[in-house]
Amino acid sequence: MFAAFATRSGRVYAHSAPRKRRVEFIALLEGLDARLPATARRVHLGCDNVSVHPGKQVQAWLALHPRFRLVSTPVHCSWMNQVEQWFSILQRKRLRIADFADKTHLAEQLARFVAQWNLRAHPFRWSSKSAAKVMAKCQPPHAARELQAA
Repeated sequence: MFAAFATRSGRVYAHSAPRKRRVEFIALLEGLDARLPATARRVHLGCDNVSVHPGKQVQAWLALHPRFRLVSTPVHCSWMNQVEQWFSILQRKRLRIADFADKTHLAEQLARFVAQWNLRAHPFRWSSKSAAKVMAKCQPPHAARELQAA
């Protein structure tokens, strides 16, 4: 599954496919382009460093759709990308027990979860406390003790 998380509304746009290639990523981008209003003149897409995001096909698509900008998160910083937080929720709530008859059934369940999520969509709110908590996890243990002592 490819997904995009609208940070202002919490709405999720998703595309399931049997494979994970540039073609499927472009299908997600096409869906976003069709669903987002023309008034959204700039769309920033925070992407991890998966090999499907860069590449000639994706760059060609982006050249034809200048309102879209890909922004890569630093390596090992998936927590910065809010769609990764959403994927964690998806995994805990829908994929904990993998009881799917086949890939079609799995895709249907994923689509159902996205639809249910979007009925109550909400943005993730970061506070200074939550940001500090995340940053503390990124530091070696001795650095955290030094910060507390300061």
